[in-house]
Amino acid sequence: MTDTDTPRRPGPWDPRPEDVAAKPVPAEPARTAEAPLDKGQHPVWAVVSTALLGGFIWYVTGSWVIAVAAIWGLLVHEYGHVLAMNRLGMGPARIYIIPFLGGVAKSQRLPQSEWHGVLVSLAGPAFGLLAAIPFFAGFIVTNDGLWLQGVFAIALINLVNLAPAPPLDGSKALGPVLARIHPMLEKAAMVLIGVVVVVWGLTNGSYIFAAFLGLALIGHLRRGVWRPDGRQLTWGESARSVGLFLLTAAACAGVALAALMPVTGSLAEALSLGARYFEFGR
Repeated sequence: MTDTDTPRRPGPWDPRPEDVAAKPVPAEPARTAEAPLDKGQHPVWAVVSTALLGGFIWYVTGSWVIAVAAIWGLLVHEYGHVLAMNRLGMGPARIYIIPFLGGVAKSQRLPQSEWHGVLVSLAGPAFGLLAAIPFFAGFIVTNDGLWLQGVFAIALINLVNLAPAPPLDGSKALGPVLARIHPMLEKAAMVLIGVVVVVWGLTNGSYIFAAFLGLALIGHLRRGVWRPDGRQLTWGESARSVGLFLLTAAACAGVALAALMPVTGSLAEALSLGARYFEFGR
């Protein structure tokens, strides 16, 4: 086959010159309007949701200190996500309180890269530990061990969130690392750990928590694409992700042990008591 620029006579199937002249020029496609910004949770519903969640925690634990600490720790934890989202161009982010369950930070845009997603996921547990400072101060001033219950509750909230089970923060921090090795490794690990965490919740009486994680796991499995839009982790970023995850987990565990040691009297006893909270069927 050859190609030539030699002009040729019009054939019977060629359009007539007058038809070409009369044919309207298609208009440029309209630009897609940017999605409206999320206005966030209505203030009245936010107050009601917070009151329901706090009342539920108070009913379950029988301690107003734990209830206040859990709500305060939850807000600081979610605000850590918000700060990271806004800093990385995903904002303005909003916090939503879910009655009887917890909270969630919602961004306006997807992360530009999986590395940004990892930083956002770990910002909640890392920043959330700052919520323990007022309760440590309360213990130092009053020497009342009741304040340490609040410290332990805050540390536990952040530590549990690091479990790599959808949709907890740990799954968003370690999931991209596992997918970098092989996508099926991420799916297998998330499903296995998700099932273990659901069984843990059921055997320990945390039925709402277990039901929430079970539904989230099913929803995660039904998603067509697991990874968000954006650049994939590099191998260097994968190593840093694992390192930051381990550091954050160690910090959460350290704060929990610091709350238990004045009560137990030794590190060994504090480790033993802390481990009981993660036993099945306790």
